[in-house]
This record gives sequence, C-alpha cells and structure tokens, in this order.
Amino acid sequence: MSRAVTVPRPVYVLSLGIFAMVTSEFVVAGLMPQMAEGLGVSVPEIGYLITAYAAAMALGGPFLTVALLRLGQKSALFTLFAVFLAGNVLAATASGYGVMLAARVITGVAAQAFFGIALSLAPQLTPPAVRGRAIGVVMNGLMLGTLLGLPLSTLVGERLGWRAAFWAITLLTGAAALATAAGVPRLGPSEGGGDVRRELAAFRNSRLWLVLSTSALIIGATFAAFSYLNPVLTEVTGFGTGAVAPLLIAYGAATVVGNTVVARLADRYALPVLLCGLALNLAFLTGFALLAHLAVPAVVCMLGIGLAGVTMNPAMIVRVQRTANARPLVNTVHSSFITFGVMIGSSVGGLSVGRFGLRGPLWLGAALAALGLLTLVPDLVRAQRRRARKTSATPFVSPGTTSAASEVNTTPRPPAVTDPGPAVAACAATGRSVPE
Repeated sequence: MSRAVTVPRPVYVLSLGIFAMVTSEFVVAGLMPQMAEGLGVSVPEIGYLITAYAAAMALGGPFLTVALLRLGQKSALFTLFAVFLAGNVLAATASGYGVMLAARVITGVAAQAFFGIALSLAPQLTPPAVRGRAIGVVMNGLMLGTLLGLPLSTLVGERLGWRAAFWAITLLTGAAALATAAGVPRLGPSEGGGDVRRELAAFRNSRLWLVLSTSALIIGATFAAFSYLNPVLTEVTGFGTGAVAPLLIAYGAATVVGNTVVARLADRYALPVLLCGLALNLAFLTGFALLAHLAVPAVVCMLGIGLAGVTMNPAMIVRVQRTANARPLVNTVHSSFITFGVMIGSSVGGLSVGRFGLRGPLWLGAALAALGLLTLVPDLVRAQRRRARKTSATPFVSPGTTSAASEVNTTPRPPAVTDPGPAVAACAATGRSVPE
C-alpha cells in the first residue's frame, strides 16, 4: 500500500524565507509614528518608504533575477539572503531618512527576486500530484507574514524601539538562511541554463500578458479594501480602535484558511477556482460597500474578502506557470504584477476616498474584481471549445454493442512509470517525503 503523496520538507523551508521577507515588507506600516519621530520626518514621508519598497520590488526584482540566472538556484537564494540581510542591517542602523530609503529599496529588490526563485524551486522539489499544494505552502509564508509577522514586529517595535524590530527581522532572516542551508538540496541553474533570450522568449506569448493582468486585478481588488480596513471599520462601521486588531487577526486567519483550500484545488481546477474566487470577491466587496454601516454584515464581508482575495495566489501561480513556464524570471515578473496590483489598489483607493468617502475603495475593489472576471473570458471560451471538440470526437456506441475503440480501452495497461526528476530524487535521498 502506497503512502499519500505529501509536500517535501524543503518547500516549508522556502516558506520561512518568504515569511521573513514579508514581515520586513509590512514592518513600516505598524511603526510609522515611532519611525517618523526617530528619523525626524513626518508620518506621510514614512509612508513613502512603503511605496519605495513596493516600487523596488515591482521594477528592480526582475533585473536582479536576470543577473542571478547563471548561478545554481541554492547559491542564488544565498546571494539574495545576503543582500536582504545587508538592507535590514542598514535599516536598523539608519542615521537619517535617506539611508532608510536606500535600505528599503535594497530589501525590496532582494525580496522580489527571492519570491521568483522560491516559486520556481517549489515545483522542482515536488512530485507533480502536489505541486499546487507546494505553491500554497510557499505562499503561506506570505499569509503568515500578514497574520503573525506584522503584529509581532509591531509589538517588538513598540516595546523596544523601532530599530529593535529591524534587528529582530535580521535574526529571523539569518535563521531562514541557516534552515535553507540545511534543508534545501543543491540544484544547478534553472531550466534554460541562465539563457536570457530563452527566458525572455516566454513573454512573446500574448496570452501570458492577459494572465498576468488577471493576477494584478485580483490583488488590486483585494488591497483596495484591505488598505483602508482600519478607517472603514472605525469611522463607517463604528467599531472602537481596540476592536480593529482582533478583526485584522481574524482577517489574516481567513487568508491562511483560504490559501490552504485553494492550494489543494489549484492543480486540477485553477481556472474554475479563479472564476469562483473573483465572483465571490466581487460579491463580498459589493456587499461591504453597501452594508459597511452594519457591524455583522461588514465583518462577514471583510472575512469573505480574506477567504477569496489574496488566497487566489496558488491558482494564479499555477495558471501563469502553465501558460509560460515555471522558471525564475516568469515567476518574478508575475510577482511584480502582483505588486503593481497592490500599488494600484492602495493608491487609487486613496484617491477615491477624497471623492467618494471611505466606501470609495470598496467600490473600486468591486470594479477591479469585475475587470478580473472579464480577463478570464478568453480562457473560459477556449476551455469550452476544447470540451466541445472532445465530445464531438467521441464515437457513438449504440446500446448493447461494443466498439473496437472501447475494446482497446478496456485492455489492462501496465502502470505508467514517470521520472520524478533530479530535484525530487534529491529530496528522497535526504529522507524527505516523496511518493512511494
């Protein structure tokens, strides 16, 4: 009797690195007043550090990935850990705003490239039957960074000073690097051997750009609402400020649950999952916009957005990898589109507040979700045509008769033998979970 196929342990190690980097991404948002006082600048100027980090991720990450293509993938991860650690040390010791700005740009570029390489490694380390789940495990580093990393780094910063929060993230990153050294097998360069032309060839596929835009719109719709949950819950719904933190923790827990469910479905049902997720997100965002003044419906809709928003990541990643490939540059550019979605949702959402009030970002999120649904139409039509061709190609067999084709199909076949690949074999050699 064979054991159930499970996700290999090295994939969990990759998620630890993602967790450390996402915690660093969000730390500024939780410590804006303290950092403003410590650096002698205004709170809005500290807010620009968040924008700078996101812009560095979106624009700089792909270029750093290209520069690392010829390295072995484990060596590339260690290079990125080193760059990221340097940026965090620079942030912890920053003597002024300019130094802090440079530190955030350095860490943002390194984090984006790390995401791309980690998402490229996960399928190589994993048997085909659980690759969607493996991507979900890696992305749980992102979800847990929101659920645990942000409040814990904020707590450290409030108790010990904002610099201590950056030192804590530095120690966490060092621990992730040591775990990677011990737990991730050494692999050569990604498929393609670092050939930049081969990597860039994937982007000639016009369908890939549509698929990438779907991801940007899904995340943009979610972050249009998420970026303004605090003021919506306090000023529109009427919750006290003390209730916001538990509500945001509940939102984070919903994202972990949703990510786990989507990861289990992504391999077989990527497109249906995205269709259902966007439809649900559209419904929850619209309901939130209409019912934000009522406590119970507002909380239900907020949790629904958590369940059906950023949790689409595993299905988004599977769809992108099947449209193009699973190599680092495609994954990094996909992450850049996701970051563009964050920037669009949060920045345009801010503009909508000035014109339409605090419900404006919720309506914006609903509009972006509707656009996301439209980007799925070509793939849905293509899938329907494939099913129609498959149905028309099936020969009709009258009752009581047996066609030659059916006789052939009922002939017993030996089980297929598949090559698990060198990465999965490497996991097996170190005692990690692989199919028997």
